[in-house]
Amino acid sequence: MSHSATTEPRRARKSSGDGGATPPRKRRKGRIILLSLLVLVLAAGGTAYWLYSGIDGNIKGVDIDKAIGDDRPEKLPTSGQNILILGSDSRAGANAKLNTGNVSGARSDTALVMHIPEGRKKAVAVSIPRDTLVTRPKCTKSDGSSVGSAQRVMFNSIYSQVGPACVVKTVEQMSGVRMDHYVEVDFAGFKDLVDAIGGVTVTVDQDIHDTSSGLDLKAGTHRLNGTQSLEFVRTRHGVGDGSDLGRIGLQQKFMLALLTEIQKQDLLGSPVKAYKIADQLTAALTTDSALASLPKLAEFGRSLNGVNPSTMETIMLPVAYDKVDPNRVIAAEPQASTLWKAVRSDTTIPESAKKSPATGG
Repeated sequence: MSHSATTEPRRARKSSGDGGATPPRKRRKGRIILLSLLVLVLAAGGTAYWLYSGIDGNIKGVDIDKAIGDDRPEKLPTSGQNILILGSDSRAGANAKLNTGNVSGARSDTALVMHIPEGRKKAVAVSIPRDTLVTRPKCTKSDGSSVGSAQRVMFNSIYSQVGPACVVKTVEQMSGVRMDHYVEVDFAGFKDLVDAIGGVTVTVDQDIHDTSSGLDLKAGTHRLNGTQSLEFVRTRHGVGDGSDLGRIGLQQKFMLALLTEIQKQDLLGSPVKAYKIADQLTAALTTDSALASLPKLAEFGRSLNGVNPSTMETIMLPVAYDKVDPNRVIAAEPQASTLWKAVRSDTTIPESAKKSPATGG
């Protein structure tokens, strides 16, 4: 980042508070980390993207439409907007220092489908456990080579084996839902974001000690820095049955804490803070080519102005423990099919479709 890129935001004077303090929103569980990152980027870009023109080149784009071709679900006129959001867990570069374990390559460590209904008033996010066994469709890799279809593939391995476009295609095939956009955030960038904010405060009900992630917390309230936050959201062996399902619960708790911190600091009302965060986040951001610039993100962000994050509902894809390998899960039926049908038709998701036989407890 050049000196000239940082000079202009520093000249801007902080608002005297014309809009007043942001009123506290109703506390709701069920939001996960990447959703907050997306909301932050879109909100910042939608209100003052001119501040960030110098970092527009940070964003990396993937041409999902070209990679997948025509083998996709039909875009229904009543299906609203659907975005696949991934958190990439690379073992290379900066992420190699973040207690990522001994697994080589990269994984889509966190995944959710965000559904924004027609009218943009309320959104739903469906999280997909990374240990879910799925059928991977035939895909084309970034080098143009073809990879055949395979059954009983662990969901989070598809990213490293074939690439992000195949993850999108897999989600579309398993759900029947056409993805309008793709957003990916690298974990190393997430760490820098939390440090830029100054940390987040979380409260845990029990001691958590996970040698794999490095997290070591006593029951109570803690202020977490970027590295500790990564340990927190990636912990799985220290909670529940040690599966990915318990980890999703921690992600939900952290998401609420992150949004609370953003709200308390009024980050979007401070040009200097907003610029610093946008610079760090966009460096770790990959989107589909239709969103791969700040003006495009700004335009999309403005279209979401009617969505209130406090009414966001997050649902874990209903799963059951696999009978062959109890360390893996599979989509539970008929709950999963009912859930995806409601998303496709832009209708209310029945309560029965939100219940998962595998709880991770």
